[in-house]
Amino acid sequence: MQIESILRRLHPVPGFVYAKAEWAGSRARPAVHVHVRPRRGSRAVCSVCCKKRPGYDVLDERLFTFVPLWGLAVSLVYAMRRVDCYRCGVTVEMVPWASGKSHATHAFVWFIASWARVLSWTEVARRFRSSWDTVFRCVEHAVHWGLEHRDLDGIRAIGVDELAWKKGHKYLTLVYQLDHGRRRLLHIAQQRTAASFRAFFDMLGEERSKAIVFVASDMWKAFLAVVRERCSSAIHVLDRFHVMQLLSKAVDQVRRDELRGLRAKGRQAVLTKTRWLLLKRPSNLRRDERARLRQLVAINLRSVRAYLLKEQFQHFWTYASDMWARRFLARWTTMALRSRLAPFKTFARTLRKHRRELLAWFAARGMFAHGATEGFNNKARITTRKAYGFRTYEHATIALYHALGDLPEPPWLTHRFC
Repeated sequence: MQIESILRRLHPVPGFVYAKAEWAGSRARPAVHVHVRPRRGSRAVCSVCCKKRPGYDVLDERLFTFVPLWGLAVSLVYAMRRVDCYRCGVTVEMVPWASGKSHATHAFVWFIASWARVLSWTEVARRFRSSWDTVFRCVEHAVHWGLEHRDLDGIRAIGVDELAWKKGHKYLTLVYQLDHGRRRLLHIAQQRTAASFRAFFDMLGEERSKAIVFVASDMWKAFLAVVRERCSSAIHVLDRFHVMQLLSKAVDQVRRDELRGLRAKGRQAVLTKTRWLLLKRPSNLRRDERARLRQLVAINLRSVRAYLLKEQFQHFWTYASDMWARRFLARWTTMALRSRLAPFKTFARTLRKHRRELLAWFAARGMFAHGATEGFNNKARITTRKAYGFRTYEHATIALYHALGDLPEPPWLTHRFC
């Protein structure tokens, strides 16, 4: 079977014929050039109005980069025709394998974009003898096509969170779909303001926004306000991860303050290197860590009281009824307010302020993917670190949509990366 026959089967080009394939390049870097010619009797198509028009002249041959074959660089060779269009004037014809002035075929663009989802863009450029800019343009094309053709109907659960992507408190607002069976990145906006989150509902539309049943977020005021404004009928759930993150920060703040006080008094700093000892779950402790924790519990320390309060709060998530959870929350916050631990007092007041959203966790338990938001954020951090950070917002947006957006691809693709 010859290369021309394979191309005719896998990559047909209506109105054109694969004429011949020949060796090209150097001995060190061999390549294959496949010549393409118009089908006999066919007329060129105007690239502006997309209508068949009479010919005007023929330009010099151009190379269009195709998918590599067995490590060989493959290019399509074609002399572009110009047409004499009575509407658009003299224009270059439109060809089915490439668009505009691009020297890359559609097949090559989607082939590179598929590899860029699993490798860094620099590594993709090195492996396929291309440039970083070429890889970016391929990914950008795939993302724009996917965003134009994605289906936004049927979204019932969303999660919103911010992601720090550059130094100097530069944030991105990320909105995810958290439905069982469909989890993906839906929207990216600069900063973590109410306007950033509101832009998502503007993009989604009024009808789709009203169909949302569950919203998961942290306690950021801007997010809470926008949910009340644009999605008031939805059940707003505080993300469990962020609640426990605030509690862990309170424990660690008590430990640091007490350690600083012990050192100031010249006493033995028994709390040195005990941060993770106090933050870990008991089931995750090693044998030597359990022994040291027992020694700490025997000492009357403020940090130990903070640790015991933290472990007691874990029972909150085990209740099956929000009524009993409400009673437990009232008792626990009362103990925290009487503990004379300033970070815990602040945390208890925060819980009481957001009691409604916190208790909504029980009504929504099992109805959508609660923990997927933070999982997506971890993948987003890996995506940005894989390129050692992106200098522009555009680059970061394209990379995140490409990695997490679950964007559709054209059905005619033959070179898929599985």
